[in-house]
Amino acid sequence: MSATIAERLAARIYEILGAVPDPEIPVISVVELGIVRAVRAGVPAVVVITPTYSGCPATVAINKAVRAALDDAGLRDVVVKTELSPAWTTDWISDSGRAKLLAYGIAPPETTAERRARRDAAPAICPQCGTGRTAEISQFGSTPCKALWRCLECAEPFDRFKCI
Repeated sequence: MSATIAERLAARIYEILGAVPDPEIPVISVVELGIVRAVRAGVPAVVVITPTYSGCPATVAINKAVRAALDDAGLRDVVVKTELSPAWTTDWISDSGRAKLLAYGIAPPETTAERRARRDAAPAICPQCGTGRTAEISQFGSTPCKALWRCLECAEPFDRFKCI
Protein backbone atom coordinates (compact mmCIF):
# COMPACT_ATOMS: atom_id res chain seq x y z
CA MET A 1 0.00 0.00 0.00
CA SER A 2 1.43 3.37 -0.94
CA ALA A 3 1.78 6.20 1.53
CA THR A 4 -0.56 9.14 1.27
CA ILE A 5 0.72 12.61 0.47
CA ALA A 6 0.20 13.60 4.12
CA GLU A 7 2.17 10.56 5.34
CA ARG A 8 5.03 11.32 2.94
CA LEU A 9 5.09 14.97 4.04
CA ALA A 10 5.13 13.95 7.72
CA ALA A 11 7.97 11.50 7.07
CA ARG A 12 9.93 14.21 5.22
CA ILE A 13 9.40 16.67 8.08
CA TYR A 14 10.57 14.11 10.66
CA GLU A 15 13.64 13.39 8.51
CA ILE A 16 14.46 17.11 8.21
CA LEU A 17 13.97 17.77 11.92
CA GLY A 18 15.90 14.61 12.80
CA ALA A 19 18.97 16.57 11.73
CA VAL A 20 18.23 19.55 14.01
CA PRO A 21 20.41 19.22 17.12
CA ASP A 22 19.29 20.17 20.59
CA PRO A 23 21.12 23.44 21.36
CA GLU A 24 22.28 22.24 24.79
CA ILE A 25 23.16 18.65 23.81
CA PRO A 26 24.26 18.78 20.17
CA VAL A 27 24.69 14.99 19.78
CA ILE A 28 20.93 14.40 20.00
CA SER A 29 18.25 15.76 17.70
CA VAL A 30 15.08 17.51 18.78
CA VAL A 31 13.20 14.50 17.38
CA GLU A 32 15.24 11.96 19.40
CA LEU A 33 14.82 14.08 22.53
CA GLY A 34 11.04 14.00 22.03
CA ILE A 35 10.71 17.77 21.73
CA VAL A 36 9.10 17.35 18.30
CA ARG A 37 5.95 15.74 19.58
CA ALA A 38 3.87 15.43 16.45
CA VAL A 39 3.46 16.37 12.84
CA ARG A 40 -0.20 16.98 12.06
CA ALA A 41 -1.36 16.62 8.50
CA GLY A 42 -3.55 19.34 7.11
CA VAL A 43 -3.44 22.59 5.25
CA PRO A 44 -1.20 23.85 6.57
CA ALA A 45 0.75 21.01 8.19
CA VAL A 46 1.67 21.67 11.83
CA VAL A 47 4.80 20.64 13.74
CA VAL A 48 4.06 20.42 17.47
CA ILE A 49 6.95 21.17 19.81
CA THR A 50 6.99 20.67 23.56
CA PRO A 51 10.03 21.96 25.48
CA THR A 52 11.58 19.76 28.14
CA TYR A 53 10.03 22.08 30.70
CA SER A 54 7.99 25.26 30.41
CA GLY A 55 10.83 27.58 31.46
CA CYS A 56 13.51 25.98 29.27
CA PRO A 57 15.85 28.74 28.09
CA ALA A 58 16.54 26.82 24.86
CA THR A 59 12.91 26.97 23.69
CA VAL A 60 13.42 30.07 21.53
CA ALA A 61 16.58 28.63 19.97
CA ILE A 62 14.82 25.33 19.26
CA ASN A 63 11.86 27.08 17.61
CA LYS A 64 14.23 29.14 15.45
CA ALA A 65 16.26 26.09 14.43
CA VAL A 66 13.14 24.09 13.54
CA ARG A 67 11.73 27.02 11.55
CA ALA A 68 15.05 27.50 9.71
CA ALA A 69 15.31 23.80 8.84
CA LEU A 70 11.76 23.76 7.45
CA ASP A 71 12.35 27.00 5.51
CA ASP A 72 15.63 25.70 4.09
CA ALA A 73 13.77 22.59 2.87
CA GLY A 74 11.17 24.74 1.12
CA LEU A 75 8.47 24.06 3.70
CA ARG A 76 7.68 27.66 4.63
CA ASP A 77 3.95 26.92 4.92
CA VAL A 78 4.41 24.40 7.74
CA VAL A 79 3.32 25.93 11.06
CA VAL A 80 5.48 25.43 14.16
CA LYS A 81 3.35 25.38 17.30
CA THR A 82 4.48 25.07 20.92
CA GLU A 83 2.19 23.05 23.20
CA LEU A 84 2.88 22.73 26.92
CA SER A 85 0.13 20.22 27.71
CA PRO A 86 0.64 17.43 28.19
CA ALA A 87 4.03 18.28 29.62
CA TRP A 88 7.14 16.76 28.07
CA THR A 89 8.30 13.57 29.72
CA THR A 90 11.61 11.74 29.60
CA ASP A 91 9.62 8.78 28.27
CA TRP A 92 9.56 10.65 24.94
CA ILE A 93 13.34 10.28 24.52
CA SER A 94 13.89 7.65 21.82
CA ASP A 95 16.06 4.58 22.36
CA SER A 96 18.63 6.00 19.93
CA GLY A 97 18.52 9.28 21.87
CA ARG A 98 19.16 7.47 25.16
CA ALA A 99 22.15 5.69 23.64
CA LYS A 100 23.54 8.99 22.30
CA LEU A 101 23.13 10.67 25.69
CA LEU A 102 25.05 7.87 27.39
CA ALA A 103 27.83 7.95 24.77
CA TYR A 104 28.06 11.73 25.25
CA GLY A 105 28.50 11.33 29.01
CA ILE A 106 24.96 12.04 30.23
CA ALA A 107 23.13 9.28 32.07
CA PRO A 108 19.71 8.88 30.48
CA PRO A 109 16.73 8.54 32.80
CA GLU A 110 14.78 5.36 33.32
CA THR A 111 11.41 5.14 31.67
CA THR A 112 8.27 5.41 33.78
CA ALA A 113 7.68 1.68 33.29
CA GLU A 114 11.21 0.87 34.54
CA ARG A 115 10.71 3.08 37.62
CA ARG A 116 7.36 1.47 38.40
CA ALA A 117 8.78 -2.04 38.03
CA ARG A 118 11.60 -1.22 40.47
CA ARG A 119 9.30 0.60 42.93
CA ASP A 120 12.24 2.73 44.00
CA ALA A 121 14.72 5.15 42.51
CA ALA A 122 17.47 3.40 40.60
CA PRO A 123 20.99 4.71 40.75
CA ALA A 124 22.29 6.40 37.64
CA ILE A 125 24.61 4.31 35.51
CA CYS A 126 27.99 6.00 35.15
CA PRO A 127 28.49 6.90 31.48
CA GLN A 128 32.28 6.61 31.94
CA CYS A 129 32.73 3.17 33.52
CA GLY A 130 29.21 1.65 33.49
CA THR A 131 28.85 0.99 37.20
CA GLY A 132 25.65 1.64 39.12
CA ARG A 133 27.61 2.70 42.21
CA THR A 134 26.75 6.36 41.88
CA ALA A 135 25.39 9.13 44.05
CA GLU A 136 23.50 12.33 43.39
CA ILE A 137 25.59 15.36 44.35
CA SER A 138 23.05 18.04 43.52
CA GLN A 139 19.55 18.24 42.07
CA PHE A 140 20.91 21.01 39.85
CA GLY A 141 23.20 20.11 36.96
CA SER A 142 24.54 21.95 33.93
CA THR A 143 20.98 22.75 32.81
CA PRO A 144 17.73 22.88 34.79
CA CYS A 145 16.55 19.54 33.35
CA LYS A 146 19.60 17.64 34.64
CA ALA A 147 21.01 16.73 38.05
CA LEU A 148 24.69 16.37 38.98
CA TRP A 149 25.88 12.88 39.94
CA ARG A 150 29.25 11.31 40.81
CA CYS A 151 30.53 7.82 40.22
CA LEU A 152 31.73 6.06 43.37
CA GLU A 153 34.04 3.79 41.33
CA CYS A 154 35.86 6.11 38.90
CA ALA A 155 35.00 9.34 40.82
CA GLU A 156 33.91 11.15 37.64
CA PRO A 157 31.05 13.66 37.89
CA PHE A 158 28.31 13.48 35.26
CA ASP A 159 24.88 14.86 34.44
CA ARG A 160 21.73 12.76 34.58
CA PHE A 161 18.44 13.77 33.04
CA LYS A 162 15.86 14.26 35.74
CA CYS A 163 12.98 11.84 35.44
CA ILE A 164 9.96 13.86 34.49
